[in-house]
Amino acid sequence: MSDTATNSTTPKFTDLGLSESLLKAVRDKGYDTPSPIQAQAIPAVLSGRDVMAAAQTGTGKTAGFTLPLLQKLSSNKGTKVGTNNVRALVLTPTRELAAQVSESIATYGKYLNLHSTVVFGGVKINPQMMRLRQGVDVLVATPGRLMDLYNQNAVKFSQLEVLILDEADRMLDMGFIRDIKKIIALLPKHRQNLLFSATFSADIRALAKGLVHKPLEISVNPENSTAEKVTQWLMAVDKKRKPAVLTHLIKENSWRQVLVFTKTKHGANKLTKYLEAEGLTAAAIHGNKSQGARTKALASFKDGRVQVLVATDIAARGIDIDLLPNVVNFDLPNVPEDYVHRIGRTARAGNTGQAVSLVCADELNLLWDIEHVIQQHIERKTLDKFVPANALGESRAIRPLKAKRPKKVHQAGSNSKKTEHKDGQHLSKGHQTQSNRSNTNNKPAGNGGKPRRAKPYANKNTQGNTNKANP
Repeated sequence: MSDTATNSTTPKFTDLGLSESLLKAVRDKGYDTPSPIQAQAIPAVLSGRDVMAAAQTGTGKTAGFTLPLLQKLSSNKGTKVGTNNVRALVLTPTRELAAQVSESIATYGKYLNLHSTVVFGGVKINPQMMRLRQGVDVLVATPGRLMDLYNQNAVKFSQLEVLILDEADRMLDMGFIRDIKKIIALLPKHRQNLLFSATFSADIRALAKGLVHKPLEISVNPENSTAEKVTQWLMAVDKKRKPAVLTHLIKENSWRQVLVFTKTKHGANKLTKYLEAEGLTAAAIHGNKSQGARTKALASFKDGRVQVLVATDIAARGIDIDLLPNVVNFDLPNVPEDYVHRIGRTARAGNTGQAVSLVCADELNLLWDIEHVIQQHIERKTLDKFVPANALGESRAIRPLKAKRPKKVHQAGSNSKKTEHKDGQHLSKGHQTQSNRSNTNNKPAGNGGKPRRAKPYANKNTQGNTNKANP
């Protein structure tokens, strides 16, 4: 059984046992008081215990394991990392999150004599192999690319001291369970294990049984709860008028930085072109984009050169902008828990923000599921200029949540067809990601399985009659 951490006082970073080099890096960031997850996780990790930590997205989980990890590694000054070896491994589900964690390690470890690197798919593997040749203290990786590197003898684990699974629930959602189990089987048995997640779902607890040993369990927020400083509201709108409504909201409210979520990659590209035609600077980020294009789009959005970033859920846990003021759900997600992760991109680090959802009549069931998961009704607003022809139905009464059973992992046969994950991860046919399943199920009949070419949105005065394809 795991223990549960409690903390009745609010400490300072100086109270947590961190070295002066780390405290100096923290001060450089302007931080003085740790978040609740940091205040509990940092001492626990420093004690050497296995830890399971859950908190809302945007509450500082990354620093919660980065700071004590760097402290532990730097305290063993005599340790020399062997060729291709790593002392600590951080696994993340997406490239963007891997880059974010790597940046955090570089930021907090800038006054320490430690070496770290990040590896993920979508880019050439040879430069990554070269960086690993001399050995590194901390390796941040996505599971698919890590397995590619291991199979080419480019990475070894004989010196591994710490394993960290970041956003573990998302890794399970994306179908990484097989590679995670393969990786765990390759690691030394005597190591510290840290599992960080937005939730402690039944699936996470099932994974933890084979990973952590007598862990300290930390949970600072109820499962799937939304941040208190996020103002949530929705607008009922006809599906074909969503682009016009979004443009109106951005222009009328002078939103200078807006993260917009769409359900599909095609929808993200299509909406981006529409917004650009309306005079807004916009960029799309999704799995079909090259890593260079994704990195460029995110950098342009962060520094203000791009006003609107249109993303699929691949970015829901990989964008870390402290002052991001606006998140818009252009489409509601199929998985209600993803709503929590999407809107968690705003109101981070104690700041405020708003999350707006454009909901059409066809999405009522998705809205019911979301309101059930977050255990609250989302405020509704209207615009006289965009009253929908198809009225959105009423919300249901909020029913108590029931505990979920862990999903069964089906074993694929030796002749199972493999599909390529965008991160270089190979998935069995029976374990495609949610987006892959959606794309497969939505292929039009009678067209050889090829997707239809959709017409572009009309640029102005769109009444919704010119667009046959879903956004």
